[in-house]
This record gives sequence, structure tokens and C-alpha cells, in this order.
Amino acid sequence: MSSAELPELEILRRDLDKEVSGKKIKAVDVPGKKSIARAGTPKALATRLTGVKIERVTRKGTWISLALDSGDVMLVALGAKSRLRRAQNKDALEPGTAVVLTFTQHGQLRLIDPASTAELFLVPSDEVAATIGPLGLDLVDEPVSWTKFGEMVLRRSGKLKSILMDPTMLVGIGAMYSDEILFAAGLRYDRSPDTLSTQEIRRLYRASVEIIHDSVKHGGASVGDDGYLTLSGARGGYSDMINVFRRDGEMSPRARGPIVKSRFGNGYTYYCEQTQV
Repeated sequence: MSSAELPELEILRRDLDKEVSGKKIKAVDVPGKKSIARAGTPKALATRLTGVKIERVTRKGTWISLALDSGDVMLVALGAKSRLRRAQNKDALEPGTAVVLTFTQHGQLRLIDPASTAELFLVPSDEVAATIGPLGLDLVDEPVSWTKFGEMVLRRSGKLKSILMDPTMLVGIGAMYSDEILFAAGLRYDRSPDTLSTQEIRRLYRASVEIIHDSVKHGGASVGDDGYLTLSGARGGYSDMINVFRRDGEMSPRARGPIVKSRFGNGYTYYCEQTQV
């Protein structure tokens, strides 16, 4: 699976806020230096983090943001196959462990990054917005009307799947949720905005909002052996509600034909030929 998408990152943010806010960092170990390239050396990172307390955990788009009592913010971006995991001090290190934060009480927080696709670094709190850059609409945090959503879509050109996955349009929508949204809306991945009727825009809006919120409600989705896992290492409860993503060859939930897999960009898209038009 590609990196975690918006619902999984929001669940991770909520779990982290409950688990690590208020905890003081006693020690920092960096087995995987590539993941902290923007933070400088392991020693530099440890110097800035040791003895520091995590005050709260928020999310800026797809970035997990841990505010520290030093005035810095620790930014974490998860890439393909990477994840954050709570652990006890005595637990063996998993392969691909890149960063280990040990707290004065109650265990550790570990960044598992076997493919070196994650990033972890510190910035002053007043530089967070400039560091992250402009963000698209956040369907978890920002309520939006269907008319505003429709205006955003109609200003774009290209294929609907690409538009949904554009982070300057919507944050955190990747290969999986774009397919699920388009299936629920009954729209093909290669439709262009200028061909959409008002009713189709309404369907796209409703599917986008409902699927993201339903996935958050049910704990996110874990697809494949390298898919998302919660902070405690569990699979997401929305996994069994996935209709088309990576289900090629299975019967479509809405038709008598199979789900189709087609090449799209550097990956694939999954859809129902009979009900997505």
C-alpha cells in the first residue's frame, strides 16, 4: 500500500495525542539516519529532544505535528510502509526501526521506516506553516458546502482521480480513497470536470465527505501485508468496507460484473465498468 491517507493519519493523530501528550523524552536513538536527514545528525536531534515534553499532537494536512515545550515542533510525514508505533522499552526493535523516543515513564514511541520514505525533523513553531506550504481542503477538519466543493472541482482540468489525489485540492486522498469515492459516486476515474452534471457533482461531494468520515469512525483501512496499522499495531476496522481498491477480479458489489484493474499513472485504479460512467 502507499502511505497512509487522511482517515488513517487523523486516527493516528488522535491516538498519539492521548498516548504521548504530557510525556517527557528521556532518550533518543536513531538507527535509521535517512529518516531524519532534514534534522541533521542523530546527535543534533537528540540534543534538541532530550528532556523536552510533548505538549499536544495536531495534524497539518498529512503532517503529524507534535508541539514541544521547548518552542519547537516535531513534524513527521509517513511514507510508503512507514508507521509510528508505541512500544515498551524491553520490546525488540522491529526491522526498519528508524527513530526511538524513550519517555521518562510509559515506554517508547518508535518510527518504523523500512523503505526510508518517512521524514522526522524539528522546526520552530512559527515556521511550521512556511515549512509545510499551502494545503488543499481537509475533509476531516474543514466543513464545506457542495457548491463550494463543486466550484473547486470545476476550476480543475484533468481526470477525476488525479484531481481527487491533488494535495492542493484535497489533502490526504490517495490511490485507495480516490477509487472508493469514485465508486460510491458512480463516476469513472477518467471523467473530466467539464463533463459533470450538477447531480454528478453532488454525488462526488457526498461520497467524498461520507467515505472519509466513515473510515475515521471505523478506524481506518488496512489493505495488504504492508498496509496501515494503528499506533498499537492493530488493523483498521474500515478494511472490510473497502469496495473496489485491490479487489480486481471479485464481483462488483453493485453489478454482475467483476471489478476491473487499469493502469493509472505510476500505479493502478480499480473500478466497476457497469456502474461507473
